[in-house]
Formats: sequence, structure tokens, C-alpha cells
Amino acid sequence: MRRIPGLTDVNSDLQIASPQVMLDIDRDRASSMGVTATQVESALFSAYGTRQVSNIFTPTNDYEVIMELMPKYQRDALALHMLYVRSSSGKLVPLDSVVTPQNRVGSLTVAHLGQSPAVSFSFDMVPGVSLGEITDRIEEAARETLPATIRTQFQGTAAAFQSSFSGMGMLLVMAILVIYMVLGILYESFIHPLTILSGLPSAGLGALITLLVFKNELNIFSFVGIIMLIGIVKKNAIMMIDFAVEAQRTLGTTPAEAITEACLVRFRPIMMTTMAALVGTLPIALGLGAGGEARRPLGLAVVGGLVVSQLLTLYITPVVYIYMERFTGSSRKTKRAKSAKVAIEAQPAMQ
Repeated sequence: MRRIPGLTDVNSDLQIASPQVMLDIDRDRASSMGVTATQVESALFSAYGTRQVSNIFTPTNDYEVIMELMPKYQRDALALHMLYVRSSSGKLVPLDSVVTPQNRVGSLTVAHLGQSPAVSFSFDMVPGVSLGEITDRIEEAARETLPATIRTQFQGTAAAFQSSFSGMGMLLVMAILVIYMVLGILYESFIHPLTILSGLPSAGLGALITLLVFKNELNIFSFVGIIMLIGIVKKNAIMMIDFAVEAQRTLGTTPAEAITEACLVRFRPIMMTTMAALVGTLPIALGLGAGGEARRPLGLAVVGGLVVSQLLTLYITPVVYIYMERFTGSSRKTKRAKSAKVAIEAQPAMQ
């Protein structure tokens, strides 16, 4: 983690500083002497553990008798040669004749997360580096370095960041789906809602480009700004599509004539509502006021998305509308032709 760019002050609560003596049992030699690994473990537990061997009873209380080495021998690894193990034949076998001691160091404390031992790493980030980018780098380093038996997870701020973003994608999809259903009920069509929503990609692209230009990360505030754009941007297309559909129904104009007239008539209301939204969001984008720096990504996403969508919606929406009308027109002609053919084939049968 210290070699990952963007991280600083990487620390761990794992302190490998406790002296330990590891005993490697020579199983072949122990077997030839009639000693098993269980007997070796039992001898070590009797010397350094808390084996209860008896109870002392008094008129008022009772006391457990614990067998152990004297404290001065417990602190010295050389005392291992004083221990003996009784073999299967009844003879006492010196412990150091069947084991090989190795001096090592271990952790001072063993922390747990749930029921599993755990090690925690704390870190800080270099200014200008996003938390999402850092978490991705750490996860990649963990996959390349750690074995499959070790499981990793984030805690604290990183965990809160991941949990906040886990449902954002589904929230965005649900928002678009709900808007599509409402527009479909309003216009009684499956095609016109798609025409209205065709300007959303340009708004999202503008928001992301603006965040990239101003070097702001895609956090919870900017994501909320993108969701706000869905409701703000689609009103431009609604103004044009509503006028064009009404013109086709009442005046009988062609789709191209209807959408052209809609762009001319609705241009002023579209510009007024867009400028009102821009002026209202501009203070947030500038980071004005107390805590404005935290809310600035929201304003940048809205302002950038509105500017780009305003430049492209007046060109994209009419084109999509004309192509969708041609598609629906050809579908209606095909249905009418099939119904006429069925009527012609059914007429001789009736005669």
C-alpha cells in the first residue's frame, strides 16, 4: 500500500515484536522413541498452560491447584531441556531430543473482526486524489498480493463511500424508468418518451466533462446533480414534442413541419427556463457560502449538463422525433396492409 501512488501515512495495528519460540517436532525420531505429538503438546501445556491437577477444600472455600513451571523458568527458553516426556514404554525422554526450537517474533496482540483474526490498515490520501480511485487501487493490490484465504473489506470512511455508491446506479435506472412510464401514460405512446429521453446522454456527458475539467470527483453530491439533470433537461424535449404532437393531430402537418414549428415557437420558453436553472445553480457551482466547497460538484454537474444539453437538444431531439415518426408511420402502414389482406381473404369465404 505504501507503493500505491496517491496514498500517504499508511499504518497498521499489526506489531510483530513479541519474542516466540517455535518447536518443530521431529516426528520420525519421536516415533522411534515411542513419543507422539499429542504427548509433546500435553507436556508443554502442563509446563506453560493452566492444567488443573487437584482441588484444596477448606471449611469456607475451595482452591484449584494449577501445575506450572516456576516463573523464572517460564521466561527462559533454555528451560525446555529440563522438560521430559514419558514414552509408551514408560521411559522419560528429554523434550529437546525430539523437538528443534526456533526463536521468532510474533504479534503483540491479535485483533478480531467477528470471529476471525484481523489486521487493520489506516491511510490518508494525497490532495487531489479521489477516494473511489484509491479504493480501486487498493482492491487491485490486494487481489495481486494476498492469497485466497485472506478476505478484505473496507471500514470507516471508505466503507461509507462504497455503501453510498452501491445503489446509485440502480437509483438512476429507476428514475429513468419511472419517467418513461409517466411520459408513456401522458402521451399514450411507447415512442415519444424515448424521443424525450434522447437528450439525457448529452446532459450526462456534459456533467462528466465539467467535473473532469474542474478536477472534481464523482461523489454523492455530483451523482445527485446528475439525477437532477434528468428532470431539468427533459422539460426542453417535452416542450417541443408536446407542441409537435398537438400540431400533427389538429393541423395534420407532417412530422418535419411540426417539429420545426415547435423549435421556433418553443425556443424562447426553453431558453428562459434553462437560464433560470443555470442562474439558480451557478452559486453552488462557484462554491459560495458556508460548506460550499462540498456542494460544488453538484452545481458543476448541473451547470455543465445544462450547457451541453442546451446546445445539443435543439438539434438531437428534432432528428430523433422525425426518425421515430417514420418508424411508427411505417409500422402503421404495415398493420393496415395486413388487416386489408385479411379482410380480402375473408370476403370470398363469407360468400
